[in-house]
Amino acid sequence: MMEKPKISGIPEKIRELEEEIARTKYNKRTQSHFAVLKAQIAQLKEKQMSRSRGKGRHEGYTVKKSGDATVIIVGYPSVGKSTLLNDLTKQHSATAAYEFTTLTCIPGMLEHKNARIQILDVPGIIEGAASGKGRGREVLSVAMNADLVLFLLDVFHPEQYTKLMKEVRDFNLRINEQPPDVRIKRKPKGGLGFGTTVKLTRIDPEAVKALLREFRISNADVLIRTDINADQLIDAVEGNKRYVRGLVVVNKIDLASPEQLERVKKEIPVDVFVSASEKRGIAELKDALFGRLEFIRVFCKKRGAKADLDVPLILHTGATLQDMCDKLHRDFAKRFRYARVWGSSKFPGQEIRKLSFPLREGDIVELVLD
Repeated sequence: MMEKPKISGIPEKIRELEEEIARTKYNKRTQSHFAVLKAQIAQLKEKQMSRSRGKGRHEGYTVKKSGDATVIIVGYPSVGKSTLLNDLTKQHSATAAYEFTTLTCIPGMLEHKNARIQILDVPGIIEGAASGKGRGREVLSVAMNADLVLFLLDVFHPEQYTKLMKEVRDFNLRINEQPPDVRIKRKPKGGLGFGTTVKLTRIDPEAVKALLREFRISNADVLIRTDINADQLIDAVEGNKRYVRGLVVVNKIDLASPEQLERVKKEIPVDVFVSASEKRGIAELKDALFGRLEFIRVFCKKRGAKADLDVPLILHTGATLQDMCDKLHRDFAKRFRYARVWGSSKFPGQEIRKLSFPLREGDIVELVLD
């Protein structure tokens, strides 16, 4: 009988494990086996990425962040990224009807509802970008530092959505996800202690322990506070994921029939339809960016004067007085005595002495400093 050829090389090993997952029926009895296979794949992909990093001479474009947030436009070549940048920012990025027009990272500034949003146009990516094909690692490394990834798709190629999502996921980006609330405290001995504050419906305790052992975590206290699956547990163990907001935009609607638009709506989760060449949908896209970035506007007030309601300070949802001080001046938090807040406080002009006080949209704040 002929021997089965040995699998050599990381891509081949990954493919073999993925095929095993595909042909194995998932049920309660096989949960632990699935968890182990996924852990093995994750470790192989991390090794593959490390090797790819080691081979590259240059990773990432040098971009100085500015404004209240940074958005990167990610898409395949020729989907209209440069034209969209021009529509949003009045930046004159080179455009042409052939692939790979953009060869570097081109920044522009969108000013909308008093917010200044930096928009980055980067070269189009292709399949295999996460592993280094077509300068993909340079592009995705910029996305790692962005506040939002705008996925731009061709209306006639909705399949690009799944491919792009795979590339960013393989590059350790998590789009529109929350980090899993998992605490893993290693200890010298005593085995695995396991606890949870929620009912786990997608992975059982034995599968959790099997996965952790695959990562050579045999002695630790584990506390899980959200209903996670195996992939989220792997993310928590590896601890190298970046959680970024995302927006899905479909371009070239001027060329598509109503039937084609309906098909796209059914196939992928579209946030905004646009025609960059005809500037259709641009106003809706600006509003969508502002909303997805979760901006709030806070108004500053000087003692004895009226609040300046024409120029708000732009912060993100969940921002505190500490964040406000840090944005205004690096020394303000050190000099902070108290603040008076109109809007979200219990009564108008309430005196607040904690920098951890949360601010809300439309608040008026008077800072009192030493």
